[in-house]
Amino acid sequence: MTDGSTPTAARRPTAPPSALGDPARLRALADTGLDAAPDEAFDRFARLVSDLLDVPVALVSLVSADRQFFPGAVGLPEPWAARRQTPLSHSFCQHVVDVEVPMVLPDARLYPRVRGNLAIEDLGVVAYAGMPLTDLSGRVLGSLCAIDSKPRAWTAGQLRTLADLAAACSSELRLRIALDGAQEARLRAVHAHERLELLAGLSETLAGTLDVGTALRRLADTMVPLLADWCVVTLVGPAGQPRDVVAVHRDPARAADAGRFAELTTTGLSPESMTRAVLRTGQPRLGVAASPADVRRGTTDPEMAAIADRLGIASYLSVPVRAAGGTVLGAITLVNGAQRQQFDDRDVRTAVDIGRRAGQAIGNSSMYGEQRHVAEVLQHSMLPQLPAVPELELTARYQPAADRVEVGGDWYDAFVQPDGDVIAAIGDVAGHDIEAAATMGQLRNLVRGNAFGRPDAVGELMTHLDGAIRGLRLPIAATATLVRICPAQGGVREVTWCNAGHPPALLVRAGGMVQVLDGAPEPLLGLVRPVRRTSRTTSLARGDTLLLYTDGLIERRDRSIDDGLRELVDQLTGTDTLPLDELCDLLLRAGDQREDDTALLAVRSH
Repeated sequence: MTDGSTPTAARRPTAPPSALGDPARLRALADTGLDAAPDEAFDRFARLVSDLLDVPVALVSLVSADRQFFPGAVGLPEPWAARRQTPLSHSFCQHVVDVEVPMVLPDARLYPRVRGNLAIEDLGVVAYAGMPLTDLSGRVLGSLCAIDSKPRAWTAGQLRTLADLAAACSSELRLRIALDGAQEARLRAVHAHERLELLAGLSETLAGTLDVGTALRRLADTMVPLLADWCVVTLVGPAGQPRDVVAVHRDPARAADAGRFAELTTTGLSPESMTRAVLRTGQPRLGVAASPADVRRGTTDPEMAAIADRLGIASYLSVPVRAAGGTVLGAITLVNGAQRQQFDDRDVRTAVDIGRRAGQAIGNSSMYGEQRHVAEVLQHSMLPQLPAVPELELTARYQPAADRVEVGGDWYDAFVQPDGDVIAAIGDVAGHDIEAAATMGQLRNLVRGNAFGRPDAVGELMTHLDGAIRGLRLPIAATATLVRICPAQGGVREVTWCNAGHPPALLVRAGGMVQVLDGAPEPLLGLVRPVRRTSRTTSLARGDTLLLYTDGLIERRDRSIDDGLRELVDQLTGTDTLPLDELCDLLLRAGDQREDDTALLAVRSH
């Protein structure tokens, strides 16, 4: 089956855009939904920077291709405070976007790159410290910056604080982008549903699977023999080449021939083939009269014409399979033999409608897969790499709930303090969606920023964390356990912990006995009223294993958490000699159909 059109000429590659004009970066910037208007969340970040670093001006600056604008700002002089934006002639933050690293200037007038910037004269920018604000892909959208009108020697502590706040601010930006994408996805799904109602029968056929191969087979079975003697459904890959092909004939005895024709279609189409013309142009093609000769001219393998002759070909039509946005995903080719009426314009309209509805259904499956991928990437991007600590072995696991696409709020973390102490934490933010994951990222960053470099007891650290959550007005409701593990003295390490409404940590002692680190229950993080947290102490000797976990490990609908905890203790008893990786894998395998996400963090002293 041939077509007279020829492939379009390949476009010449163009030079890559600059960092400011990068289309992907600008799309992400637009997806935040922010502009030159105050936003309370980002104004809070600016106020925190101003208060904590004692600077007169602090900005959340987002940089487009031709301006910078400030959804969060403190201390700008007029008229810039009212405008909430400046041209790039007044922008230091554009350089943070350009180089993608922090920019710290004690006195900007001494640096050739910026000493001619109009911000020095018009905005009073002399000392500047800016940290990159990034999206989930690492693209720098702007800067969280502190500004002083006089020279200033920025301290390492101030820069750490600014970097921690920038990480939390980036999480907020990512949340805005994710929410915008989710809203667009919901609108597309609603629009697709309205149109798919026109072909309810086809909807029911395709709705039962998210597997592309199964969907293609059901689609082909729906059309044969109702619309044609046989049909070929083709989907293309990213390069535009046929990737998934299904062929069905009304006569089961011809199934082998139909399958062979589909197999050859992936590699045997010539540029003149009708299917390629439809894929290239997105327009339907109708062959009122056809013969094997048409197949011979449109293919590179002579076997395809012989198979078409056996299957029967007297007329054909081919229509595009379109996604909701109009992208051509593939083609549907219907073929009738000599014993059946030739196709006409009414058949074309019906087939075009089917191609459009099928494209939407397949697009929904792809969107489902993309959302699942985004959720997994978001979750895992927020889970840290564990530190290497002499004589301590740390192992962690994260397992999403069975049969769930949504990302969860379970998290863990571990890092080494300057004095050698190890801080370990685990928690669970309420919810199972992108908002929960973004909130989880904010909470983990707050835990790090709040605890790093501070010798306070873990109860005090938790109290400060509660205060930070209230001060930032973060909508966080979460459980957490915070643990400090001190360097060994005579082979024994002191362990202190604080538990905010989280399942109790467990200690598997050398010898196999299991100790539950419980105590008087304390409330969740994020409560309105201040709570004075308490610290408790135990020891970690050589061969002992500390296990932190989230409630997904012990929670089931058919039993209480207390029963689940007792079962976990029984399961851990006698596992002190089991390698730590094997122990974590054993615990996760014990509940293959878990109803909630599960995070584990295990620490063993050697």
